[in-house]
Formats: sequence, structure tokens, C-alpha cells
Amino acid sequence: MTALKALSTSDLSAEARAALDGRFGERVSYSEAIRLQHGQSEAHYAARLPDAVVFVESSEDVIFVTRLCTEHDVKLTAYGAGTSMEGNAIPLSGGISLDMSRMNRILRVNAEDCDVVVEPGVTRIALNNHLRDQGLFFPVDPGADATIGGMASTRASGTNAVRYGTMREAVLGLRVVMADGQEIRTARRARKSAAGYDLTRLFVGSEGTLGIITELTLRLHPIPEVISSAVCSFETLEGAAATVIQSIQCGVPLARAEILDDVTMGAVNRWAKLDYPEKTTLFFEFHGSPSAVAEQVETVKKLATGNGGGGFQWSNLPEERARLWKARHEAYYAAVNLRSGAVGWSTDVCVPISRLPECIAETKRDLEAASIPAAILGHVGDGNFHVIFSLDPSAPQEMEEAAAINARLIGRALSMDGTCTGEHGIGLGKQKALVDELGDSVDIMRRIKHALDPRGILNPGKIFFGEKGGANGQYPGDRRP
Repeated sequence: MTALKALSTSDLSAEARAALDGRFGERVSYSEAIRLQHGQSEAHYAARLPDAVVFVESSEDVIFVTRLCTEHDVKLTAYGAGTSMEGNAIPLSGGISLDMSRMNRILRVNAEDCDVVVEPGVTRIALNNHLRDQGLFFPVDPGADATIGGMASTRASGTNAVRYGTMREAVLGLRVVMADGQEIRTARRARKSAAGYDLTRLFVGSEGTLGIITELTLRLHPIPEVISSAVCSFETLEGAAATVIQSIQCGVPLARAEILDDVTMGAVNRWAKLDYPEKTTLFFEFHGSPSAVAEQVETVKKLATGNGGGGFQWSNLPEERARLWKARHEAYYAAVNLRSGAVGWSTDVCVPISRLPECIAETKRDLEAASIPAAILGHVGDGNFHVIFSLDPSAPQEMEEAAAINARLIGRALSMDGTCTGEHGIGLGKQKALVDELGDSVDIMRRIKHALDPRGILNPGKIFFGEKGGANGQYPGDRRP
């Protein structure tokens, strides 16, 4: 991977740099190593270095930097844990990368109301570790130990979304610093409100292009009395997908339903030293009372058997569940490492669940005809799945082949009334697809962006096709390698 120099149009002036140094001292960095760390992510795009990285510790810090950027026309990109999959936090035009990781306080747990107030740098694992003794948990689980602010910015979801929803449902309210440095509150803690426009939902999923999140109020859930996990292999992808659809149609409240194809299972076995059958496999999780969980397991087992499933295994033991879900969470890395030194590319479509078997089957046929290794995994319970490409960094033609397969996959999903992104966001790679999906609605989004950020300082070049710095929706500069 080659790091690219930040665009000279956003180089910091001496005056702006002096203001940063005076306010932050050692909490502002100009070193190439730190800038490179903040100029890349899990995505397959080349790095872009910011001109400076500022480690903020309070909303007052964020307000100071935002006002400075507006005054000096410096671009500003918020950065959490760097786990985004569409280059969402890569600073395309240089400027300042605003590291939010030190804003990591859990401010208030309202156990009786099942909500919590946190700063954006809190990670989901740290939050759940803090909540465990109070019998509560935060269910949104994208796999990576992402920051809560980053998860809200990309409208993340993950393995629990089939039962508990995505960040759209989990966020009750926000504090946000706008482009002009004003901090606003989008909602209070009431579980419902009809008070004006729903600003909370406007900022959830906006990828830092409308404002910088400085505080979040989140919905929590009681830890279930019983948690049981199950695994079952299938002869066909269609049979596995049909099992999940039928389970949902029968009213089974699945907590998790994950699909891994035969290629993914082979990769997971080698990566995690497991011995599962290398067939399309479903991972389930069930939550509830002992009798309710037993009934759920029995219903799903019968449906799986009728759809060609075999070897149905389930367990209530925490160590067995941890082993299973550790394997699922590492499936991305296992798939990427089908070849040593490979670069990963994860796609991210979502379709109505009735169309899921067809969409997965057609995608699988596409992959079987490809020359590059690729695996399928996803959150089959809500129609969201991913193709993980394992790409040779020295073979640029593989990147082009993956791009063509991804374009066909997106077209297939849109033809089924689905979406180009179920959880990763638009970022750099889905800008043209967003226009294909929503048409004139994207112009409304542009108007909102211009109204709230008229000088275009917040995370420029993201989401919108043809924006300055965005090179017509493609990354300005080659993708990795």
C-alpha cells in the first residue's frame, strides 16, 4: 500500500497551525506515521494523509477545531477506530483528522429507563463490559470493536440486527457540533416524540458530512435469561437462506442468523483452527426464557432439516457460544487471508428477505466463474450479505474484476428493490450506486449538505457523486494497492 500526499489545497496555514499548537500542544500531531494511521481504514482504498491529527477530549475541543476550520477553510474529517469498510473516514482533501478516541467516557447509565449516555469514542465492547453488572447490554454488533460515534455515523448494524435493529433504532438522541461550531441537541430521552423534524435520524448515517457527533443517548436491552447458539450445515445456499426466511415467517424471534458459504467455512476452519464441515453453514443465536429458547431451537431445527440441513448442534454454554461467534467475527479476516498478503474488499447489499435466496444463488454463480477467490457471508436474517474478495496487491486486473462483479451485484440488488449498502454506508465506493438507487432524492441530500455545511469543510468527497475531491464518485487516485 502506498500512502499519497494530502492535496495541497488544504495545507494548514502558519496561523492555523499556531492556533492548534497553542490549544492542543502534544495533542496535535504532524508526524507521517500518525497521519498515515488516520489516512486509511479497513477499506481497500489507498491512503490519503491529513495535514494534522488532533486528539480531542471534549466538545469544547471539537467546537474550537470546527470554528478554526471554518475560519481558515480547512477540511475536517472525524476519525473513530478506523474500522469503516467504504473509506468513510479517509481525509480525501487533507486538512485535519479529528481523532475522537479520547472522548471515551460513559457519562450516565439510566438503568431503570434502559438507556445510556456516552461520548463518541466509547467502543461497543467497552460499553458492554461496563453494562454487564447492571444486567443490560447494547446489542448493535458490527463485528469490529468500532466506536459508538463511528457506528452512528455509518448507521451500522451487524449480527443482532434481525431482532434488535440497527443504529437507526438504537440512537435516541445526539449532541452534534455543526460546521459553524454551534453545538445542538437533537432529542431528549423520551422513547417517542413528535417534536418537529427528526434530526437524530438525519445525523445517524450522515458519515460526518453534516456535523461532528459529541454525545449519544442509546437504547439498551436486558441481558436475556438464556442465550443459546446453534450451528447447522446445508447442501445448498438456497436451503440455508430458506430456513431463515421460514423461521421469521413462523414468528421465531431470532437474535442472530448468519450465513457463511462453503468457501468462508474453509477459510474460517484454517484461520481459527476449527473443524466445521466446509459447506454453507448457518450460525444462530436465540434469546429468552428456558422454555422459549428450547421451543425456538426445536422449530428452527425442524425447518433446517426440511431444507437439507444436517448436523444441527446447539449449546447454552458461554464458552461454546464465544468460540462460535469469535469464528464468525473473524470470518472477514479469514476470507481475506485465503491468500497470503492479500487485500480485502467487502461488498454490502441488502434485499427483501423473500428475494434473498435468488440473490445469493445468482451471486454464487457469478463468483464460481471468477478468477479470484471470494467468499459469501452475511446477516441473512435481514437480507444483508457480503462478498469478501481476496485480491493480489500486485495484480491490478483483479481489482477491476472485483469491481465488475460488485457492479453486477449492486444492479441485481437494486432490481430486487434492495439497496447498495445495508450497513457500510456510501463513503467512497457507492456514490454512483446511490444515484442509481434513489435518483432525485440525492439532490435533496445535497441541498441539506449545503445548507448545514455551506463551505464544504466536513468530510468532503464522501457520499455525493461528482463532488469536488470525489472524482465523479470514484476514489481520486488508485485503489489499493
